Amino acid sequence: TKASDTLPLKKMKKSSGETVYCGQVFEKSPLRVKNFGIWLRCNSRGGTHNMYQEYQDLTTAGAVTQCYRDMGIMKVEEITQFHDSKIKFPLPHRALHQTRQYKPRFTTKRPNTFF
Repeated sequence: TKASDTLPLKKMKKSSGETVYCGQVFEKSPLRVKNFGIWLRCNSRGGTHNMYQEYQDLTTAGAVTQCYRDMGIMKVEEITQFHDSKIKFPLPHRALHQTRQYKPRFTTKRPNTFF
């Protein structure tokens, strides 16, 4: 093919892209394993993350399914190191409560929370 027959690729930021068409993609050769790269953006508690992941599959739909499953698995690790039943933590800034009988209705002092 001539260089004039094909349109030149334009550089574009991934953040300025948009979905133009959503439909099923039929593969030319669905019996051959291919590599697919997927750019995605996900929100987490730490903020927004841009990711690029590669998958091997027979079809594009299969690669996207793998990507969805990978994103569904991503969870925060559960804490497993606190196995001691006698573990203790300090209780900072506690306020002592007086009984209602001896407690003044109004006071000019702030409560002492450091012991």
